[in-house]
Amino acid sequence: MIEIPRSYNYISAFLTFACNFNCHYCINKYNGLYKYRHLNIEDRIHGLNRIKTRSDLPITITGGEPTLYKDFYALCRGIREDLPLDLLTNGKFDTAEFMRCVQPNRFKRNAKYASIRFSYHPSYTNILKLLKKVCRLQKDGYSVGIWGVGDTAHNKKTQFFCRLFGIDFRLKEYLDDKHGTYKYAGGLDGKRKKCLCKPSELLIAPDGRLFRCHYDLYHGVNSYGHLLDNKIKLPDTYLPCDNYGLCNPCDIKTKFNRFQIGGHCAVTIKETNG
Repeated sequence: MIEIPRSYNYISAFLTFACNFNCHYCINKYNGLYKYRHLNIEDRIHGLNRIKTRSDLPITITGGEPTLYKDFYALCRGIREDLPLDLLTNGKFDTAEFMRCVQPNRFKRNAKYASIRFSYHPSYTNILKLLKKVCRLQKDGYSVGIWGVGDTAHNKKTQFFCRLFGIDFRLKEYLDDKHGTYKYAGGLDGKRKKCLCKPSELLIAPDGRLFRCHYDLYHGVNSYGHLLDNKIKLPDTYLPCDNYGLCNPCDIKTKFNRFQIGGHCAVTIKETNG
């Protein structure tokens, strides 16, 4: 089994980085994105089923757009029923097929936010169709919410409509080197430096490799293991890093943890002089 350290706050399984949207602000494409091969479905299910986590720490299925992964529904059926799962999606899947293949309790748990989280992208999403889809899923017992990026007029309008329909709509900060709230602002100055970095997330790439931060994941570097390795010890201590200054905004921003307590950061960094 793959033991999750008590200090970890997040587990994320990236099924694919393919997406049917092409948002200019996509955080996956910040400073480049490595092209991954996909782990076959049998190995992926076996690997994820090795994870020993807690009821309040789900495996978040994400991408790209995870429902584009050709074996998405086989994965949903193959994961252990006692293993908690969340889903991040843009919602461009066929609703009837999703409801036929995925039972409401597959992505449903006792938490302060929805287990199925739709990302709202005004340039690609018809808000009325999205609301209709969410209401239909909610009516049948699915745990669904909508998350928008940035405090825009589109998002304010969407939030208003969501309140009318009883849908949880939340905002996330727009992130780049000029926007966002960061615990370690030096991580975005573009000057490569050395540091000691302690992770709190398990990030699983489409090919099964394991990474400690989004910079490493998106660039395909510094993997410390693979989902199918016989022995895996997830890092929970300070490790040397040579890429401080080139961080991905996801890693160094100040945010809410999984209990919705503010002030959390995915990593803890100690700057060094070499």
